[in-house]
Amino acid sequence: MKKRVFAMLMAAVMAFSLVACGNKTDNGGDAADTAETIKLGGVGPLTGCYANYGLSVQHGAELAAKEINAAGGVNGKQLEVNFQDSQGDPESAVAAYGKLMDWGMNVCLGGVLSGETASVVAAAKADDMFIMETTGSADKCIDGNDKAFRICFYDSYQGTAAADYLKDNALADEVGVFYQSDNDYSAGLYSAFTAECEKVGVTIKETQTFTTATNTDFSTQINALVSSGVKVVFIPIYAEEASTFLTQAKGKFGEDVYFFGADGLDGILGKVAQDVTIANNVLMLTPFVAESTDEHVQAFVKAYEAAYGATPDQFAADAYDAVYTVKAAVEAANGSTSGAELAKAMTSITVEGVTGTMTWNADGNTNKAASAILYYGGEGSVFSADTAADTAADAGDTVADAGTDTAAE
Repeated sequence: MKKRVFAMLMAAVMAFSLVACGNKTDNGGDAADTAETIKLGGVGPLTGCYANYGLSVQHGAELAAKEINAAGGVNGKQLEVNFQDSQGDPESAVAAYGKLMDWGMNVCLGGVLSGETASVVAAAKADDMFIMETTGSADKCIDGNDKAFRICFYDSYQGTAAADYLKDNALADEVGVFYQSDNDYSAGLYSAFTAECEKVGVTIKETQTFTTATNTDFSTQINALVSSGVKVVFIPIYAEEASTFLTQAKGKFGEDVYFFGADGLDGILGKVAQDVTIANNVLMLTPFVAESTDEHVQAFVKAYEAAYGATPDQFAADAYDAVYTVKAAVEAANGSTSGAELAKAMTSITVEGVTGTMTWNADGNTNKAASAILYYGGEGSVFSADTAADTAADAGDTVADAGTDTAAE
């Protein structure tokens, strides 16, 4: 009889345990709100040719979490950060997202590249998973998921802003374009840029393209752009491909020609470390300037350099701001990590980040200002009429010196 009663009690306990497990929501739900930690998961290329972007995002997120934890956490809870390697592949990114769900992720930091981000956001839609996207900028990245928000600029904004910047700063009335036609990021910027150029009266004089299968020899495209005589070449591409283009283009364009791109160019100096002058006259539209005198930015730069031995790029800055934004959203949601509650909180918060002062629209996109960085001689500076004049003077001195050396020989 005793054995029978004991067996019945054990069955009841097991049944209760199963019901309790069944009541747990996909992203931890109520259990997450009472847990000791908040688990943040990210997906990105930690290996391969785009690993510099993924590692920057990972490091930026980890640094922010470390600072927040040292200051007491979020509503008394510590943050855990787990990054999984996507290898830059959308299918691998979904598999990496699945690993993070198995780990017990409460908030997703999305992907790094646009293609993988779109895949992760789509996979997360059914999980009530809040996504604080770091750097996936293609417009479609967060489409169709009302629990997905992002820190970075979106592509149509960047393309439009680039055209407006050219016009507002009287850089050129005619431009050339070199973009990757089979890449979401590049094609998205190109489309928005050309549409805005037409509106503001900037003429696209020459357009050249390439694909993933033709990304090693750009001689034909370079010759066409040089022959067009344009003073600005818009290059909405990633630093990996830009380094190849600029290396092959060195010495073929005039010293007064600018190569103008957006956030994908971040990290270009590292890609041409063998000869940093390859990146001379590269102009990059970005919300983050490591050389800024802002105290908040400089504190971040100093901490990042101490931790990782490198100057942070925009990808690291976006991830750093993303984690602090998660903190602000969780606090505004009274400690909840529910996707619906965090999404509701996002449109009510303002975050003073290292990439600027940020607010968010209901569509998930952020509002913040952009600057342009000009690279010359291995250094970047905020672009203005003065820096343009200084660069032209430096270029003139270089040409003069070269002429003197030749004459001396």
